[in-house]
Amino acid sequence: MGKIRMDSKYKRVLLKVSGEAMSGAQGHGIDDAMLRQVASQVADLRKMGLEIALVVGGGNFWRGRSAGSLMERSNADYIGMLATCMNGLALQEALRAEGLPVCVMSAIPMPLVMEPYSIRGAKERLARGEVLIFAGGIGCPFFSTDTTAALRAAEIGADGILLAKNVDAVYSADPKKDPNAERFSHLSHQEVLERRLGVMDATAASICMENHIAIHVFGAADPDNILRAARGEAIGTVIE
Repeated sequence: MGKIRMDSKYKRVLLKVSGEAMSGAQGHGIDDAMLRQVASQVADLRKMGLEIALVVGGGNFWRGRSAGSLMERSNADYIGMLATCMNGLALQEALRAEGLPVCVMSAIPMPLVMEPYSIRGAKERLARGEVLIFAGGIGCPFFSTDTTAALRAAEIGADGILLAKNVDAVYSADPKKDPNAERFSHLSHQEVLERRLGVMDATAASICMENHIAIHVFGAADPDNILRAARGEAIGTVIE
C-alpha cells in the first residue's frame, strides 16, 4: 500500500456500499475480510478529518426483483430494508473494532437495536465526530438504497457521495455482458438521466442534480479506492 495523502476534496461525505460488495468473493452473506476493509478505510477517512455517514445495500441477503410473482412488491422491498439493517449492525461492530464512535439510525423504528432516524439527530452526531450508518432505506417501499443515499446526503448537507460498487466505473452497458461497453470518466447528472445509465435510479440522480451533490463511482474491490475517491483522484467515474 502506498503512502496516504491526508487531504480531501470533501468535508462531509456519504459512503454508499452495495450489498453485493459486502459479500466479497463468496457472493452472498457478509465477508469478514470485506467488512474489515471497509471499516479500516472509514477509519482512515476520519483521520483525514472527514465527517462520514454510510448507507449500505442489502443485495447480499435479498434482492426484491428475485422475490417471485407470489410476493407483493411492497413486502419484497420491506425484506430488503431489513437486510440493510443486518448489514448496518455488522458494519457498526467492525467500526467499533477500529475504535470509532458509531451509531446506526433506522428509518424503520426498532429501538431495541438501533436509533430512529432524524435529520437533527444525524447532524448533531456528525458534528460530534460520530460515524453514522443509515439503515432501513427511507422507510417506504418502491425506493432503492441509491435513493436513500441521495436523500440522506441532501438532508445532512453532504458535499458528495462516494459510491462503492462491484464494478470499477460507470459504463454504457453491463461490461460483464458487453465487452464493447464504453467506460466513462466524467458525466453530468443530466447525462445519467438522459442515457438511463445503470449507476443509480432516476429518483436518486434527480435528487443529486437538484441539490448539487457530486457522485464518485468506483470499484469496492481495491482497498485504497475509498481514500482515492475522497481525495478526488482520477479513478472510476465522477458525476457532477
